[in-house]
Amino acid sequence: MLVSIQALRAFAAWLVVFHHFMQVFFNFKAESLTGQLLSTRGQVGVDIFFVISGFVIYLASAGKSIHSPRFMLERLIRIAPAYWIFTLITASIIYFDARMMPNYGLDPVALLKSLLFIPTQNPAGFGFYPILPVGWTLNFEMMFYALFALSLLAGRRHRVWITTLLVVLLGGWLAHQPFISSFYTNPVIYEFLLGIGLALIYRRGWLPALSGWALLVPAAIAAGAVAMILQFDDQHPYRLLTWGLPSAALVAALISMEKLFDGNRVLKHLGDWSYSVYLLHVIVLWCGAYLLHRRLGLDPYLTLALCLPVIAVGSWLSFTYVEMALSRRLKRSLGLSRRPPRAEERLEPNT
Repeated sequence: MLVSIQALRAFAAWLVVFHHFMQVFFNFKAESLTGQLLSTRGQVGVDIFFVISGFVIYLASAGKSIHSPRFMLERLIRIAPAYWIFTLITASIIYFDARMMPNYGLDPVALLKSLLFIPTQNPAGFGFYPILPVGWTLNFEMMFYALFALSLLAGRRHRVWITTLLVVLLGGWLAHQPFISSFYTNPVIYEFLLGIGLALIYRRGWLPALSGWALLVPAAIAAGAVAMILQFDDQHPYRLLTWGLPSAALVAALISMEKLFDGNRVLKHLGDWSYSVYLLHVIVLWCGAYLLHRRLGLDPYLTLALCLPVIAVGSWLSFTYVEMALSRRLKRSLGLSRRPPRAEERLEPNT
């Protein structure tokens, strides 16, 4: 994995953390400029995630023969265990003391659909959100994986075109039919295709790692992308244009700045933990708001300061013992452990 991508994954995850801090403690009502930006722009971390996902999934599979069922099973093993654990923790908290998460709802059907990545109305009535609400993005992720898995059946040359066709078909027509959830009409689904486009460009050598004065070019592109994102809030009807394209430009810019990040182990680790940060943080924030803010009367910002190390340490533990150790055990038990790479495979870009 490129360290620049890892850095951007970490940035996106922690941006979402601060976005939800504004929700949990202030209901997205802020007087300061920083608070307003986090409330109305912090969700862009999701768009960055989707672009990165499309980039990584295509780059990791490009030029390789991959069996579609194995691809889906490996993706499920990688994504589902941590999500299932944190979903069940959330459900337990709501069941035993709903005061800790007063905005969330729970019922058996919604819980089952959440665990199966099936979009459904949250029992609390605030939209298509699973029991662990941040899991709405994983419903998009798993659908993208399913569509990409279908493209693997057609061979290497046609993967991009078939994936593109399937995504457009889903978002533009199927999601409007009664047998598919309207959840997938959200245009953020097309951001995976932006990531695939970047992967194609990268493989052709059109996103070289720059150095010296040449870094001013990607730096200017990144600054322009951030400026574009700040110009529009999360309610804009053309999010694909106002946040999706700038997110893709930001990813491209940082890839070209890879030499600034290369070898940075801290950023690599922060990127590794980003998925668990994303899943865990809302649980910690809600529990902190109840126990420290409402019960003990601590200031919201002091409560946040106490929650952040809990999120960081919890995410490290989750990555180490759930995402990695448990996933390895599941792969071994299912006979999916990878063989050592051949010499020619070791020469391919590390994704």
